[in-house]
Amino acid sequence: MTMIFGIPMQALFGQLLIGLINGSFYALLSLGLAIIFGLLRMINFAHGAQYMLGAFAAYLLLTFAGIGYWPALILAPLIVGVVGAVIERLFLRRLYDLDPLYGLLFTFGLALAIEGTFRYLYGSSGQPYATPPALAGGTNLGFMFLPIYRGWVVIVSLVVCIGTWLLIEKTKLGAYLRAATENSTLVQVFGVNVPVLLTFTYGLGVALAAFAGVLAAPVYQVSPLMGSNIIIVVFAVVVVGGMGSIMGAIVTGYMLGIAEGLTKVFYPEASNTVIFVIMAIVLLIRPAGLFGRDA
Repeated sequence: MTMIFGIPMQALFGQLLIGLINGSFYALLSLGLAIIFGLLRMINFAHGAQYMLGAFAAYLLLTFAGIGYWPALILAPLIVGVVGAVIERLFLRRLYDLDPLYGLLFTFGLALAIEGTFRYLYGSSGQPYATPPALAGGTNLGFMFLPIYRGWVVIVSLVVCIGTWLLIEKTKLGAYLRAATENSTLVQVFGVNVPVLLTFTYGLGVALAAFAGVLAAPVYQVSPLMGSNIIIVVFAVVVVGGMGSIMGAIVTGYMLGIAEGLTKVFYPEASNTVIFVIMAIVLLIRPAGLFGRDA
């Protein structure tokens, strides 16, 4: 058996794959958080609950409407994104001119309410969600066995992350979104409906979380606790990447996922804390994060 640094090659690449999968979810979730914070200046503590809502939306679409994975991959993020837009219009909009702490407290309470409702309805145990037949099974790459669905998660998350970055950084819509956060009055002078832009921004960030939830449903069980189990790590990813940095969220998400996976090979006892250790080191050296702008 081929060994690398005294570790069987299959075990090493297997953990690297797990790190890439976790990094895919970290990148999608931290990207949504970075968009909301970067453009709205609001810390969305409900992000984990909205990730869970995406998974449950796919599960409920299948259970009650017979809608399978592929349509749910589009419908569930749209549904949860629209719900997020309604929340922004009715509640969050009233908090923009207040201390950011009010937005954090509101979204934290919203997360508790959503999670509590689903725990009451479905309990704490998870609900299974089958892998779509087209992505079932795996392929032998010689040096490791690659489950097809896991490979799909890595590829599609990377495509969505890059597409979102291009939307925000390279299009006229993205320019309007960025300008609206800097000088909303000036943007309105040019005939742009700033309140609609802000609603779209929050809905987009929430939809990205829900999309990650649909991708996660066949990998993990659909559980009311799945959001609370990942959101603290995602906040650490955002801090390391730089609060509000779109590219920082993407790169750091994958990077820390891989670091976590490799730590499970070389020092398993530290795998649950390595991301927070990296966060502490980065903040000591560069308080604004790897991709953040110094004040």
